[in-house]
Amino acid sequence: MDNQIDNKTTNSYSLGVDFKVEIESATPSEEERFTEREKPAIAARKRALADASATEHKSQDPTPTEPPTAPLNSKSGFILKLSLLLLSPYLYLIFHHYKIDRDLKKSILVNAGFSLAGFFVTHKMIPVASKYVLRRNLFGYDINKRGTYGGTLRVPESLGIVVGIVFLVLAILFQYSNFTSDSNWLVEYNAALASICFMTLLGFVDDVLDVPWRVKLLLPSFATLPLLMAYAGHTTIVIPKPLIPYLGPEVLDLGWIYKLYMGLLAVFCTNSINIHAGLNGLEVGQTVVIASAILMLNIMQIGASTDPEYKQAHAFSIYLVQPLLATSLALLSYNWNPSSVFVGDTCTYFAGMTMAVVGILGHFSETLLIFFASQVLNFLLSLPQLSGLVPCPRHRLPRFDSKTGQLTGTNDGTLVNFTLRLLGRMSEKSLCIVLLLFQASACCLCFVLRYYLAGWYK
Repeated sequence: MDNQIDNKTTNSYSLGVDFKVEIESATPSEEERFTEREKPAIAARKRALADASATEHKSQDPTPTEPPTAPLNSKSGFILKLSLLLLSPYLYLIFHHYKIDRDLKKSILVNAGFSLAGFFVTHKMIPVASKYVLRRNLFGYDINKRGTYGGTLRVPESLGIVVGIVFLVLAILFQYSNFTSDSNWLVEYNAALASICFMTLLGFVDDVLDVPWRVKLLLPSFATLPLLMAYAGHTTIVIPKPLIPYLGPEVLDLGWIYKLYMGLLAVFCTNSINIHAGLNGLEVGQTVVIASAILMLNIMQIGASTDPEYKQAHAFSIYLVQPLLATSLALLSYNWNPSSVFVGDTCTYFAGMTMAVVGILGHFSETLLIFFASQVLNFLLSLPQLSGLVPCPRHRLPRFDSKTGQLTGTNDGTLVNFTLRLLGRMSEKSLCIVLLLFQASACCLCFVLRYYLAGWYK
């Protein structure tokens, strides 16, 4: 009996994850029960259970996950310091240096209050809008961080639409509180808003449909039509004093040529900001710098002038630039390096058209072009590629070294690459700061030129 127990062994045949058939070693009389007819059934059962096990393992495999999304971090401290730096001279001029009419100062401060509210609304709406654009797959990857973890993050795109919407709402509400129904400026104010709204829409269409460059150059031409049709101001220019002996009259009426110039200026301002881009914070950063310079110019002209119509023209400019600056600062808090959102062509088109409108209706288009010195230089550098004389790649960005985190300039004709070739390799954040400082220097140079040329040039 003991020999029978010792000789009895157990063999296991695995039939799946949790299934086993145990067949005890039996005497020849017991093995006869497994006939040839039953063995194929057992084999079939083993195969079925094996397939079930494989299916179960497959169902337990993790499903492919979408790339991570860039965290929405607001650089509020940086924006606060920047605001104090940019607005301190403006506040000094309006409250201390110049004596401004009480009613005019009141309307400017009311507009500033609307603008401040617009800053907070924009700051709160950007995270909400980011979720919606991600649902529609409107996102991009930061090319200047390729090869690092930051280059794998999904960054929400086209957040300039938030700035455009908040700006237009603020402008309409301020119109209700400031302008009367018989105001001479109401028609041009509404025409300006129509052009800005049209350009914001076309910018968002460009973000969604990815319009070719040759079409982008024409879009602002259509957006300026409401402004050009409603423009009822003068079409004259003041001839510079050094040229009067050669040209004759001190004031020259250009007629329809002046309106053509207005349209071309809008096209340039809109597209020049759009092509001077490619770095976190650069597009909206240059908007903030130029808008701050326009504010100081307007308040200086209002304080130095005694002509009510001239003052109202510059006040008109302030009414549009203050909300532009406030909403752009809110967007910059999310777009500064490392960027949590991308502004898209919506922001560049909207900002360019707004500044073109205030320059045209405020009658300081020459000064505006000096404020746009960086954009003018970038346009001249880009002209061979934009005209097709030199091959133009889709992204004319510098090369990024993932090991050092620095950018190296390429031979593409942009101010970004030219600066890198001139100053050497640097990080994206440092490069953006250098370009914005150059922008600010051009604005300061403009004020110096106006001071020294006043009375001699015009």
